[in-house]
Amino acid sequence: MTSPQPADRGLVRLCVLAVVAGLVTGVLGGAFRWCLGHLDRWRVEMLDWSAGLGVPGWLVPIAVTAAGAAVGALAVRLVPTAAGSGIQHVEAVERGEASPAPLRLIPAKFIGALASIGSGLVLGREGPTVHMGAVVGAEAGRRGGLADADVRVLQTSLSGAGLAVAFTAPIGGALFALEEVGRSVRLRLVVPTVFAVVAAVAAGRLILGDRPEFDVPSLDVPSVTVLPVFVVFGLVSGLIGIAYSRMVLGTLGWVGRFSRVPPIGRAALIGAAIGALLALDARTAGGGDGLTQAVVDGGVVLPALVALFLVRFVAGPLSYAAGTPGGLFAPLLALGALWGAAFAELADLVVQQPDPAGSGFRGAMVLAGMAALFGAVVRAPLTGMVVVMEMTATTTVALPMLTATAAAVLVANLSGLPPVYDSLRERMLAKPARRQEPPPAP
Repeated sequence: MTSPQPADRGLVRLCVLAVVAGLVTGVLGGAFRWCLGHLDRWRVEMLDWSAGLGVPGWLVPIAVTAAGAAVGALAVRLVPTAAGSGIQHVEAVERGEASPAPLRLIPAKFIGALASIGSGLVLGREGPTVHMGAVVGAEAGRRGGLADADVRVLQTSLSGAGLAVAFTAPIGGALFALEEVGRSVRLRLVVPTVFAVVAAVAAGRLILGDRPEFDVPSLDVPSVTVLPVFVVFGLVSGLIGIAYSRMVLGTLGWVGRFSRVPPIGRAALIGAAIGALLALDARTAGGGDGLTQAVVDGGVVLPALVALFLVRFVAGPLSYAAGTPGGLFAPLLALGALWGAAFAELADLVVQQPDPAGSGFRGAMVLAGMAALFGAVVRAPLTGMVVVMEMTATTTVALPMLTATAAAVLVANLSGLPPVYDSLRERMLAKPARRQEPPPAP
């Protein structure tokens, strides 16, 4: 019997460390989501209470969201790499363009993201869990005595585990690590990623439970005769994705011009603006999970679909420009759901009959909108589709979703605009050296 080769032993070591780091990431991500869920419920109660105060009550959500944004910005001031999603930093580490973030990023990201997202900014929970997972992975690799290349492998694997916990999407998390961060499928990355994702989701489910993120009714498979409609839908989704990416980058540039205003002050002003939207309609701000569920349930009519889409199209990039911890994915999924439902409602008006292509048409459009817009902005089509299918526990509309997403990614790619995280990574690396996080001590 042959003894294991050194390379085999190295892979076993990677997998053992991936399991340990995955368990830690699952607990961190599960605790983060548990806290965020309580803050979301508290925000709804706060808005109900402030609405009963009359006109002075409008000041309450404005003050709360401004304060939450300021706390998030303060966390970034203490740990600069905690800013924004963090996915661009994880990708820079994978490519050898940056050093792994230090452990102090975890409390900064955890507390700063809870303050920012919990107070109502239009930000996603996945950025913080991805970044915290990557830090746990890199630290486990360093403490395990791994070479620098394997430390990067472990931080990439655990970034996928972080996404998996954020959306309870294990396969989507693994694909994210391979398709978006690592951009390769090699055994030394695939196997630790699978172990990390399994451990993280298992630990996270002990805290969060086993239910999918969205309760989607059973959908009939749309007829293949309507696939051309999904092609058109996907092509338009690609154009919307281009516009949204430009909005994110343009808003960052516009807010950055106000350099005389301290970052904490800028974040508070943006928070106040988002808080004013909350005072008008709670659905206009926040991560968007409740809104997505309402869209899936058919509880949002066409005028509101259009209005909420337009408001959140601006509010999401504006929230991200505040520079506080928080991601882009979850708000993007909500925006895609609004777009898909609006398209389906407009199709109803054109043909003047409900659900023109069968009972699965509207639901398919909602899910296809989520995946297609994600694909157009991030350019990780497989990740987007699988995450949506896992979050909704629905596979019957896979073919129209594939059709729309492929068309959207094609249009976005032909535009010449880089994927949003490539642009954000270049922007991060172009910052003056004094703003960069010092490398961790060996």
